[in-house]
Amino acid sequence: MRRAFVLLLGALWTLPNSLIGLAGGLVGMAAGARPQWRAGDHALVFQHWPWGPGGAITFGNVILHTGASLDTACSTYSHRAGLCVDPSIRLADHERAHVFQYMVLGPLFLPLYLLCGGVSVRNRFERAADRYALTGRGWWPWPRP
Repeated sequence: MRRAFVLLLGALWTLPNSLIGLAGGLVGMAAGARPQWRAGDHALVFQHWPWGPGGAITFGNVILHTGASLDTACSTYSHRAGLCVDPSIRLADHERAHVFQYMVLGPLFLPLYLLCGGVSVRNRFERAADRYALTGRGWWPWPRP
């Protein structure tokens, strides 16, 4: 019961971000995107989202995904940058970490994410999402020392 309440509070706190994702998803539906609620990821996922370079982007509790399923393997940001040889991760796990980050930071997420470098290996949010996808722990972008 307590967990459900905390998740509800997080969803309400990040609602402005989720509305951005929902707007993008609804526009994408006109071009073939299909919505699917994924309870385990705490997100509404729009599959086959028709724009972007590929992969997925999260806005609050909404994930816009260009592929057919989030349950696909992908490389970590560090691996793609040639900094390490990580095993593949599940895209769903990486995006779920972003959902958690949004639920804690709410409207502060996007400005902080951009200040930390945007979509890049230097961004602590992306490194934390990769860490979570690799280990199931550590989605918070400022780990304890």
